[in-house]
Amino acid sequence: MSEKKPKSIFIQGPISGVFVGESIAKHQSKTDIGAHALFLGQVRADVRDGQRVSHIDYSAYEDMALQKVHDIREAAFGQYPLTCMHIYHSLGTVGAGEISLFVFVSSPHRDAAFTALRQIVDQIKSDVPIWGKEVFVDGDATWKVNR
Repeated sequence: MSEKKPKSIFIQGPISGVFVGESIAKHQSKTDIGAHALFLGQVRADVRDGQRVSHIDYSAYEDMALQKVHDIREAAFGQYPLTCMHIYHSLGTVGAGEISLFVFVSSPHRDAAFTALRQIVDQIKSDVPIWGKEVFVDGDATWKVNR
């Protein structure tokens, strides 16, 4: 693995559509890219035991999370011909309908971008110490379980 310092991935609150659009636009000058694949994780207004989710409060073990994401990034660059990769995750309150995870990969060809993106998102969800507390409209809360 590389000795690069882990990049920060955290954004306080929801990830805006403007931020997503600007991230994509910044890559138009990179003419070695033939494909971009992106994943946007959005908070659902799920209903549990008759209560609707209002928002999720995200927290993380930040130092460990950054190292885990760094390791996922480095492994993906070693496995796939990727040109760029950007990963952002919210901390704090993110309302139903808002974006909490943004993963953006670029490659000369689409197959690598699609395959890498799926693997990266799955690894983030399973390996990175980020937790979400689902808060219901009535104020009750429960820790979110990734499915």
